[in-house]
Amino acid sequence: MERHEVLAALKNLRLYGMASALEEAVSTGIKRNRSPWEVLAELVTAEAAERKVRSIRYQMATAKFPLAKDLAGFDFKSSPVNEQLVRDLHEGHFMEAARNVVFVGGPGSGKSHLATAIGMNAVRQGKSVRFWSVVDLVNRLEAEKRSPPTGRTASIAEKLAHRDAVVLDELGYLPFSPDGAALLFHLISRLYERTSLIVTTNLSFSEWGTIFGDAKMTTALLDRLTHHCDIVETGNESYRFKHRN
Repeated sequence: MERHEVLAALKNLRLYGMASALEEAVSTGIKRNRSPWEVLAELVTAEAAERKVRSIRYQMATAKFPLAKDLAGFDFKSSPVNEQLVRDLHEGHFMEAARNVVFVGGPGSGKSHLATAIGMNAVRQGKSVRFWSVVDLVNRLEAEKRSPPTGRTASIAEKLAHRDAVVLDELGYLPFSPDGAALLFHLISRLYERTSLIVTTNLSFSEWGTIFGDAKMTTALLDRLTHHCDIVETGNESYRFKHRN
């Protein structure tokens, strides 16, 4: 089989990592008198690396992060957040036990930045994450209730239950209907101890009743959310305002 035929066969088999590394691996193997098994091992390693890159690219796309954020772009010196706690959360180990994280603080204090940075780093580690604006999610849940999925189409809750983490951004910024509040409560209950939630909110826990309307439901929701949870306070001073150009 000629070189171009081998390349074509690898691509037809979707072994793109092997195909891209083939020429160099074979050439280097001949020059250094490597065994066929050593060359094959190099090609397998290249294929594994290529598949990891493709998987991360796919997971980043399906996560729907609105902007790319990382910890390097956050000025901890200008924020009251617990830097060590945030850096520990950034490692993503809390997702292995389906723990939750709640960022509480005023508008512009860096909550979404930190939540996104943690979520994106989790994707780089091979985890599956989904970012949702709370209002957008509630609107989708209400639409789904009006037109339930049929056949093999999974519900929103079913899809999110298979994620390692879900970011719920900006809880409390805009109101939603009592039906929407109930649907969000049922979703959070469904994800309890299965999927980590990363919530950003401008409301203290005592104010959550103004959003969900029902005191008993609010208490039950907070009980589930904070059972296994780290709470990060970002303060009330606008981080964006201080760093405006």
